[in-house]
Amino acid sequence: MKMPSRQFTSVLTAFNDNDWHCDVVEGQEVLQTIFDAHHTKVHVLAQVYVPISCLAIVGETQINFDPAYQGHILELVMRANKQLTMGAFEVDLDRGILVFRITNLFDRELFDKDIISSMVHCVIAEVDRLVPYVSVVTQTPYDLLDELSIERLLLREDLIPPVPGDQEDSPLI
Repeated sequence: MKMPSRQFTSVLTAFNDNDWHCDVVEGQEVLQTIFDAHHTKVHVLAQVYVPISCLAIVGETQINFDPAYQGHILELVMRANKQLTMGAFEVDLDRGILVFRITNLFDRELFDKDIISSMVHCVIAEVDRLVPYVSVVTQTPYDLLDELSIERLLLREDLIPPVPGDQEDSPLI
């Protein structure tokens, strides 16, 4: 059995330090786990690419929709991507999966655990942020879809999950 790379070991250590239970995908430098987010469960994969000292974190969640809604779902993902500075959404139409992927190149063999943790948090938050928008689209009656403005839908902040520890949610003393 091949010894894991220092890069992969640093990712595993970061997950362990955060008390995130994860499984190693046999024969690959990939970790996988599932997080319970505010709106959905997010399947997270962390994959190390040793030759270029790179880490990719991918979050996935199941989205079910009638094929008649596909164009609107794809527009939602495209418009959400335009708002991002890091990472990108994808839709795996064959599996009915919403995907968010973020990648970072490191300049050392040992990856920084704070960056790893931030990447994981980002993936979970972004998937969880888009799920309620997908629900609005898929619950809109088909005959009203043409009246639904995806651009305006993405401006609705009432659908965004609360930020843990957000000071606005705390009572005033």
